[in-house]
Amino acid sequence: MRIKNPNKWLALFLFLLVTPYIEAVTPESANSVQARNIFNRTYQMVFGPQGSVLRYDVNIIGIYKTSGEICYKGKKMRYSEERYSSWNDGVTAYMVDRKKKKIEIYKADSDKKDKYLSKFKYDLNGFEYSWSPAEEGYLLTLKMKNPDFIGIREVKGLIDKNTFYPISLRIKVAFFWTTVKISDFRSGNISDQIFVFPYNQFKGYQQVDKRNED
Repeated sequence: MRIKNPNKWLALFLFLLVTPYIEAVTPESANSVQARNIFNRTYQMVFGPQGSVLRYDVNIIGIYKTSGEICYKGKKMRYSEERYSSWNDGVTAYMVDRKKKKIEIYKADSDKKDKYLSKFKYDLNGFEYSWSPAEEGYLLTLKMKNPDFIGIREVKGLIDKNTFYPISLRIKVAFFWTTVKISDFRSGNISDQIFVFPYNQFKGYQQVDKRNED
């Protein structure tokens, strides 16, 4: 199994969280309403205007493992791991491949900067929500109502019962699970400077400007 960028499996679930929230029009059970309330509280800490940062460890069915750090603040994002890194300041996105010593530059909202993730766009009302108690806190379960053969089928998120911080994620795509462990989560006091691309760190890298391709 060849994984071009394993960080995408983490981003796949985070992408679900940043999909615009639309209030459901169908009746929901008490458990489902509670699950959404837990989800929304964690969502605000991760993606609210105060910003957040966390460490992640990804395990793709035991075949590939990686780790890194990701930061969010509104429309801004930065992630960094051993080979791949990205800076998105809300206007321009810089995608860095350290092995190839290459920088691709895109408009911040361009789907072309990540063709893989652009295929995974979901309405959050397309999932059934539930929660159950766990030793560490709350286990949220999102099940796709009408899953595609190769798309997300189920997501399980473990949330701390005291802080509502995310602890871990399990994502079922097609017939296999990806596990993401989260640590060192912090919400608030995130400087905008974090999202500014540090050109001086990548002197000699090939730059490919794709901002005019949209």
